[in-house]
Amino acid sequence: MPIVFDSEKRVFKLDTAASSYVIELYDENYILNTYYGAKIPDMGPVGREKRRPNASFSLANPVIGENGFTPDTAPMEYGCNGAADFRISALAVRNANGDSVTDIRYTGHKIYPGKPEIPGQPSTYANPGDGAETLELYAADAVTGVRVTLYYTVFSNYSVMTRRVRIENASEKVFEIERAFSLCVDLPSMEYDMITLYGRHCSERNVERRALAHGVQGVESKRGVSGHCQNPFAALAERNAGEEHGDVYGFNLVYSGNFSALAECDFNCTTRFIMGINPVDFGWKLAPGESFDTPEAVMVFSREGLGGMSRIFHRFYSNNLIRGRWKTEKRPLLINSWEAAYFDFDTEKLAAFAKEAKELGFDMLVMDDGWFGKRNDDTTSLGDWFVNEEKLPGGLAPLIERVNAEGLKFGIWYEPEMISPDSELFRAHPDWHVHVDGREPMLGRNQYVLDVSREDVRENIWRQMYRVLSENRIDYVKWDFNRNISDAGSAILPPDRKKEFFHRFILGTYDLMNRLVTTFPDILFENCSGGGGRFDPAMLSFSPQIWTSDNTDPIDRLYIQFGTSMCYPASTMGAHVSACPRTGYETKGNVAMWGTFGYELDPRKLTEKERGIVRAQVAEYHETYDLIRNGDLYRLVSPFENAYRAVWEIVSPEKDRAMLTLVTMRREFCANLTVKLRGLDPDRFYKNETTGEVCSGALLMNAGLQLSRAAERDGESCVVKFSAV
Repeated sequence: MPIVFDSEKRVFKLDTAASSYVIELYDENYILNTYYGAKIPDMGPVGREKRRPNASFSLANPVIGENGFTPDTAPMEYGCNGAADFRISALAVRNANGDSVTDIRYTGHKIYPGKPEIPGQPSTYANPGDGAETLELYAADAVTGVRVTLYYTVFSNYSVMTRRVRIENASEKVFEIERAFSLCVDLPSMEYDMITLYGRHCSERNVERRALAHGVQGVESKRGVSGHCQNPFAALAERNAGEEHGDVYGFNLVYSGNFSALAECDFNCTTRFIMGINPVDFGWKLAPGESFDTPEAVMVFSREGLGGMSRIFHRFYSNNLIRGRWKTEKRPLLINSWEAAYFDFDTEKLAAFAKEAKELGFDMLVMDDGWFGKRNDDTTSLGDWFVNEEKLPGGLAPLIERVNAEGLKFGIWYEPEMISPDSELFRAHPDWHVHVDGREPMLGRNQYVLDVSREDVRENIWRQMYRVLSENRIDYVKWDFNRNISDAGSAILPPDRKKEFFHRFILGTYDLMNRLVTTFPDILFENCSGGGGRFDPAMLSFSPQIWTSDNTDPIDRLYIQFGTSMCYPASTMGAHVSACPRTGYETKGNVAMWGTFGYELDPRKLTEKERGIVRAQVAEYHETYDLIRNGDLYRLVSPFENAYRAVWEIVSPEKDRAMLTLVTMRREFCANLTVKLRGLDPDRFYKNETTGEVCSGALLMNAGLQLSRAAERDGESCVVKFSAV
């Protein structure tokens, strides 16, 4: 069984495919984390609770343990505030007396097969045959009436655990949660590098690696979204761990709002890592009998370096996070109108796009921003989700009929959580946007944020969207979110609940999204937030793909896609060929192929030569679709570590096909380039589909592939495919 409890030793052992996690119930029912790492047959190590209490006069309980016990040094399973554990806290509750001392002890547990959902929040799920099992570990503070349930789900077919927490008020008075993290892990060393994904608009998810140091370090967002600048992902890697070797712990939060991922290294040179909702501007009042659920966190352990960690995340998210029809069904090859027309289009122009797109082999035309209200630029009409008939006479139906007549599906763009000051909705409901009384709210992209924490606001947007989507044949929706949240406040929240706004906003977004994907299960949803500003697992629970970045330059995209691939699979990364002049169409296509693949240009402006290239890329898309979306990724040469080139490889699950892509970012004179492949079967032979040569998997992985003459110039690229013979 994945989860066992030794009642004599009072130890829980949770086993995944390649890792073990051990929890000990110590004296006086303290809950300790005594091991997390590679899979072990034992019930765990002994003595981690006996770390010397040698800090600044650490407070010890002389009744407990041979030399006294102190929470200041013990590996606390869920570190709390104020009761002698002075490290960063996972939980702090301000009780009715005004203090925030929180001290939870074990009260019971339950182990059962499967995995429960989180009320009102997205999460991963268990499939039949996954071998999933859940532990609910119950704890309570005997003084304040705080009850805590620690949820652990083990997926025995993966090296994956998920964690979350429920806090309940079992007292007779109201208290306020001040911080409630989703996980807390204490590791016995600080000899790790922290790896995170930083960036900005058009340069998302760059890989940053730095050695842990004494004190608190980490990343967070307080933008109201997970954000362009930091992603809710972090890894702790052994100092010598590389792409394919060494121990790596990966953590990812299934949440789209303000988050924190923090590590503290203490005087004993141990590490505590916590991840969850950012406590800045957060608070949650609980009346007697009420409860609060944190978002879910996903934990991955790999002994095969960062690449091994990534491949576990990819398989797990593809099978246990993404839902619905488009989880497995082949997605349509689309062309988006944005970079081709921006706001300047009408029925005739889009119909002409559709005619050209069909001749090139596309499956869908997506009409982006500008189809609604009086929207001719970005200063107006967000919130007015009715058709601009000056552009589209007769509404959407005549346009969709003409697009469908060409044999194409039709998609549309929305930004449901936003409102323009110049809109009918704003004039009718000036209190519906996010604002603080007495302050002039800031504009971003000439727009405000709608307060979707309010049910009446969500209902209005739902009715508008439902009318358009139910009355027209729409196959795809791109859901955008083009600014961060400032002036955070809701007109209906009382002063003592203002800190609940950010989380209530995210719950409102989830509610609206869930209503849409449930009502329209056949629509393909693609999430977007100024590009990749909300690229997180929670969004993938609603939309199987996310627009990775507004930057479609293929060289810049190498960095963006390499970073995104740290934990997100290729099938989730929206990637398009555009008219960007930096490289030729061959390289644009080779880079975009590592993603959902599509186009973002005016097909009428392509030359005959370019049209021939596009047709070949469309054929390549269909030929490699299953390999790219279901295969294992190997990052062979990273642009973050090599100034000249990037190389990646995708290997089919059966190891009978492989595809290597090389892109030269900057020419290296007289380069002698040999690339060693990975992931092949060493005992099988593979045919190089370019040269016809047949080599063993062992030779290709150990001697490598000579590529010195391939893609020699700036911006050039090549693809080499292999098939088992």
